[in-house]
Amino acid sequence: MTLLKIAVLDDWQNVASGVVDWSVLDPIGQVTFLHDYPADTETLAARLQGFQVICVMRERTAFDRALLERLPDLRLLVTGGMRNAALDVAAARALGVEVCGTDSYKNAAPELTWALIMGLTRNLVPEANSLRGGGWQVGVGGDLYGKTLALLGLGSIGKWVARYGQAFGMRVIAWSPNLTAEAAAEVGVERVDKQALFEQADVLSVHLVLGERSRGLVDAQALGWMKPTAQLVNTSRGPIIDEAALVQALRERRIAGAALDVFDQEPLPAEHPLRTLDNVLATPHIGYVTRNNYRTFYGQMIEDIQAWHAGQPIRVFA
Repeated sequence: MTLLKIAVLDDWQNVASGVVDWSVLDPIGQVTFLHDYPADTETLAARLQGFQVICVMRERTAFDRALLERLPDLRLLVTGGMRNAALDVAAARALGVEVCGTDSYKNAAPELTWALIMGLTRNLVPEANSLRGGGWQVGVGGDLYGKTLALLGLGSIGKWVARYGQAFGMRVIAWSPNLTAEAAAEVGVERVDKQALFEQADVLSVHLVLGERSRGLVDAQALGWMKPTAQLVNTSRGPIIDEAALVQALRERRIAGAALDVFDQEPLPAEHPLRTLDNVLATPHIGYVTRNNYRTFYGQMIEDIQAWHAGQPIRVFA
């Protein structure tokens, strides 16, 4: 029997091989771990030739029709999570490529969101850097108790962040296009309109799914509604915020600061201003990068490959 050629992409930290036991696939395939960042279509097509199965981390390397058409041997594409905007699922299906996903550890993104809120509010990175450099206190931290936490989106992640805010004694408000007052009240949150959300926020945290209605939703007008003391947090998807408008608002101190885990282009270009602005706390899209999540992603990728090879694919994308 000819063994499958299996590629595990997007292993940027070189950890995939040790998170789970890939040797269970030895009877059916040979696994290769690739650590390169995404590249142009030509480079990716050359890099991935000959693989019948490719495992990707969600929303790192994009698989559009142009790339898929250059991979004639590909038969199975497996992604971490059950949503991946970087995959053209319809094109894959039309080309005879099955697409399967995995479950995920639901608390990873809310926990990072709260870490960013705390880090930004208490000025933790400059204070820690000062201490490391031989200095001492360099600023005065802010407070959360009694302040208003504004959630742009109140789905599963937004609800967890709402609970954290309530535990810290914050007033929590929310808005999204489909949110009702009744749904917000079920978790002790007040629904307000969009403009009021931005105007009243001391901390505004973004928790929407990226789509046509949400792309660019946080634009220059919305940022202009915010108080100059307000802080913006985004652990959802970069394009929900107009990045150029945000950079301008931060440069002009029209908002106090931003904590960002996601960006329009990832990895973030080396010379991007969000790497250097002193009122930005930025992390490299680590919202889902935890031990529990990686164990779930990679463990279920193996299950997906085994099930597909047995002719009974599981967790198939609709």
